[in-house]
Amino acid sequence: MPVKRSYFLLVASVALVGLLALSGVRPYDRATWALEVLPVIIALPVLWTTYRRFPLTTLLYVCIFLHAIVLMIGGTYTYARVPLGFHLADFLGLSRNPYDKIGHFFQGFVPALAAREILIRGQYVRGRKMLAFVVICIVLAISASYELIEWAVAIAMGQGADAFLATQGDPWDTQSDMFIALIDAVTALLLFSHVHDHQIRRIWRDEDAA
Repeated sequence: MPVKRSYFLLVASVALVGLLALSGVRPYDRATWALEVLPVIIALPVLWTTYRRFPLTTLLYVCIFLHAIVLMIGGTYTYARVPLGFHLADFLGLSRNPYDKIGHFFQGFVPALAAREILIRGQYVRGRKMLAFVVICIVLAISASYELIEWAVAIAMGQGADAFLATQGDPWDTQSDMFIALIDAVTALLLFSHVHDHQIRRIWRDEDAA
């Protein structure tokens, strides 16, 4: 991996660890914070241990970084109480805090690029149409699995899970969350496939040169 990219990853990792610690100083609800930032806690060691033998594209690393920040902010305030969400609600004339939809935007966007990268580099799928279809299926499966996890948490914690679910009284919250993930997976494929392909080819050239 080029030295500049290694330095970038080191700085990003240190920043995420610092932000993670900061987010946990005085969260609104400690249990909700732990549930929301758990993906970050899991992802960081995985990225650290795999970056030499399977370095990801810069595009994907940046998206993961941004997604982690969204999760940590949501964990600190709980999604229904994030100040940015209230500003967006006022600006858009919404009756509820929409910050959780930002989280589900990344839940569709980032897994789409991650799945696409793994499938291309592993040469698991042939044909761009089939690749897009499989990527979208994977994103929907991830989104549905997350909703099932939320359902399990709600059963286990009862009313204490409200902050984690962030439904805010919306009976169609689960369906809208999955729909947003679908839209953003398609958006990622339409807008960033060309850039993504270019960065994947660069990684292949670096691996061949090594």
